[in-house]
Amino acid sequence: MSVEPSARIYDVIIAGAGPTGLTLANLLGLRGLSVLVVERNTATVREPRAVSIDDESLRTMQAAGIIEQVMAQVVRGYGSRYLTPRGNCFLTVMPTGRPYGYLRRNAFRQPILEQQLRDGLKRFAHVETRFGSTVSGFVQDMDCVNVSIACDGEQLGARGLYLVGCDGASSTIRKLLGVKLEGETLPERWLIIDLADSPADRDTVVFCDIDRPCIALPGPDQTRRFEFKLRDHETEGEMLRPERVQALLASRGAAAGSRTVRQVVYTFHARIADRWAHDRVFLAGDAAHLMPPFAGQGMNSGIRDAHNLAWKLAEVVTGRIGESLLHSYETERRGHVAAMIDLALRMGRIMGPPTRLRGWVTQTAFRAAGLWPELRAYFGEMKYKPQPRFSSGFLLPSAHTLVGRLLPQPVVRSRDGFEQLLDDALPDGFVLVGLDMPPVALKAAARQLDTGKVSVPTISLFLTGPPASDLGGASLSLVDPPDRALAAASGSLLLVRPDRYVMAAFPAGKVADVAGLFKQGDSRNSARAAGRLHSEGPLKSAPPIQT
Repeated sequence: MSVEPSARIYDVIIAGAGPTGLTLANLLGLRGLSVLVVERNTATVREPRAVSIDDESLRTMQAAGIIEQVMAQVVRGYGSRYLTPRGNCFLTVMPTGRPYGYLRRNAFRQPILEQQLRDGLKRFAHVETRFGSTVSGFVQDMDCVNVSIACDGEQLGARGLYLVGCDGASSTIRKLLGVKLEGETLPERWLIIDLADSPADRDTVVFCDIDRPCIALPGPDQTRRFEFKLRDHETEGEMLRPERVQALLASRGAAAGSRTVRQVVYTFHARIADRWAHDRVFLAGDAAHLMPPFAGQGMNSGIRDAHNLAWKLAEVVTGRIGESLLHSYETERRGHVAAMIDLALRMGRIMGPPTRLRGWVTQTAFRAAGLWPELRAYFGEMKYKPQPRFSSGFLLPSAHTLVGRLLPQPVVRSRDGFEQLLDDALPDGFVLVGLDMPPVALKAAARQLDTGKVSVPTISLFLTGPPASDLGGASLSLVDPPDRALAAASGSLLLVRPDRYVMAAFPAGKVADVAGLFKQGDSRNSARAAGRLHSEGPLKSAPPIQT
């Protein structure tokens, strides 16, 4: 079976309009790609799901051009207090640093974020959405993916150069690919209760009690979430009764007069897909990995997937870099996802220790650690969180501490004295940053990186004087002293990717070693050759197709 030849051809078709799919669509829209988003629900979600957005995800919202709208609706920079069964605080996590431009932990409401992302798509005439529709099958050929879409009892056909499954834990795309989720489903069950009209502590409170582990999380506009671990003998029907819910809330200090807007029992998973791609089809977000919520990183990991994949699809579709670039997507993201799952499992064991003795030992150890300033800062500033860094992928491996890392995002000052976050001052796409290098010294290096398809603009970043106003060309200076990694790199050239990861750090004499990275692979999509003959028509009727 096949889709009609006259079916509309898109650069990318996205299955799923959750945070991952909508973020991906916004990023692709900004880069000029034609996109179709297909979502089984008739609208974005209405109930709260994810409740924590971190600094990396906010940086992605900045890249997507909607950061002002998002920041207007979050509780910025909340902390966490971990309590013993007797109510004594044994650990305080209160990060104040902004290594990527934003506070590390922020509370939000998923329905609001999804609507903001959906509204962001209105900027792009070349991005379409089809809610109330489902990808029911697809077939790949050498040039594109033929997709069948079920909508109102009818089968519609579309073609995409690429298809990305962002369709959640029960992903149809993953099932059609025959991809398995490896890992485990945790045996415990948790009762999730979302409250409105609940003025309370703006920070998270974690009740680490073997009898009834619980976590209370803040939200914007006087919302709050409580999560209670259920005992083996407790039934879902029993624990969802209003009197039991109210008793649980009262036991953990929920504000009187709070209104329950959602209550549901969840089991949690720690699973990763055994492969994230097959030819022209990719998986992202919950379709590729599932993790317990204890670290608040499920949605944030999906947004990282979207940012990693978006610029790579754009570079390949437009022919600037060969298709082998896309192989680096899973290579770069899998290890970090696995580290986040491990972090979530460890945090879950702190919340719900297996025995009272284990809980006492753990809590005593954290109290003792607080006596040392270095350890206190390690936990208080969330330095235990796995850093966004990879050792292989689309980069030039190096012992340099910045290579494979997300570039810090300090506040910078331009030559005219204007201050802004670094990403807002950098050109889109790849950029060659010279640390403490005059602009003139960067021009020759940039010429060697120019492949005819990929050109790399340059900018000088001065970590400590002279002031940018005294320099010629494109230059910036830091408003505050640099962090240790930037300071150690003074005098280096940094080749920074569109997602603001450092792909290479090197002296000026090593530019030729870096230029080859842009020449990898073929470029069979260089003219979007697969589909422009039939790219302007509407979706056409087509029979169901299966991969």
